[in-house]
Amino acid sequence: MVVLSGLFLLLFVLLLAGCSTDKPGKSKAADRQAKRAVPVLVGQVEQKTVPVELRAIGTVEPYATVAVKSQVTGLLQKVHFREGDEVKKGDLLFALDPRPTASLLNQAQGNLAKNRAELDNARKELERYTQAAKKGYVSTEQAEQAETKVATLSATIKADEAAVENARLQLEYSTIQAPIDGRTGQLQVYAGNLIKANDDTAMVTINQVSPIKVSFAVPGRHFGELKKYREAGSLHVLIAEPAGSEVEGAFSFLDNSVDSTTGTLLLKAEAANRDKTLWPGQFVEVRLILTTRPDVTVVPSSAIQVGQAGAHVFVVRDDQTVEDRRIEVGMIVGTETVVEKGLSPGERVVTDGQLQLTDGAKVVDRSAPAEQTASPEASGREAGKGKS
Repeated sequence: MVVLSGLFLLLFVLLLAGCSTDKPGKSKAADRQAKRAVPVLVGQVEQKTVPVELRAIGTVEPYATVAVKSQVTGLLQKVHFREGDEVKKGDLLFALDPRPTASLLNQAQGNLAKNRAELDNARKELERYTQAAKKGYVSTEQAEQAETKVATLSATIKADEAAVENARLQLEYSTIQAPIDGRTGQLQVYAGNLIKANDDTAMVTINQVSPIKVSFAVPGRHFGELKKYREAGSLHVLIAEPAGSEVEGAFSFLDNSVDSTTGTLLLKAEAANRDKTLWPGQFVEVRLILTTRPDVTVVPSSAIQVGQAGAHVFVVRDDQTVEDRRIEVGMIVGTETVVEKGLSPGERVVTDGQLQLTDGAKVVDRSAPAEQTASPEASGREAGKGKS
């Protein structure tokens, strides 16, 4: 019995010794875990000249729109284009049957010739009656009647000339030409249809798309800035194309009032659109550049974290540890943000991996070459292997 008690006592002592030897090992593992560098991405704080801009969503509009209608009634003989074609000013679009208007022109010209002949005869009679009245062969009243007839026929001829001009114009209207350069829309009429003069429905609509306009709205509170920089001539516009690139536009219109329902101010810009990348009805992003700010501090926007105390970033020190630093941010310019206070050009900041960091944590830039990111422990192990 005494022997068994001694054995149990010995086992208990050994068990305590094993537990005590495990604790230092666990403590060392925890220390190594705490000192292990967190892989992150690092960006640079820079000093740049940045634009002061307003951003908006704009709507593309045609530079000019014309709804083509016939000015005369007639049978449509031929359509000289296909819907969707590009046309130039003066191109023939439609041809109506010219025979009705041609007959009206012939009739008007015949009336004009008849009345001119009568006027010539009336002038000769007036000359004879005038001479006869002076000699007393006819009365003065007869001479006055001859004079009145000449005046009447002269007025009739003016009316006939106007009728001829009108008939000639109606004949010209039987062929319809493009009034502007542009692209035709959907065709609403086809050959063989009777076309009514000034019908409610346009035969086709032409949109001028080169150049083209973009309309957009900005908050009305910016009116003072817009007026100031417009007078200074520094306003210009950048329009994002659907492909992702930007084209430069010219600021062209500032509305004369702020919309009382939305509190916004309507603006317009014009772009050359030579490649036809902008199309009427599209929604595009618009950047209105007011002016520029030189030598400002910028940082990648992904580096900025926002907490209860405000904006902050993790600054990477020379010893590869991070400092959690409060900053004051300004406007956003593309993928970067202006920092008004808290950072200096040349400093490095963490742009990815912030969720694993605390103040003083050790980091390693995972975008750097492998030899630069190797930890001191790994380097020591490699050196040890070389000595064996």
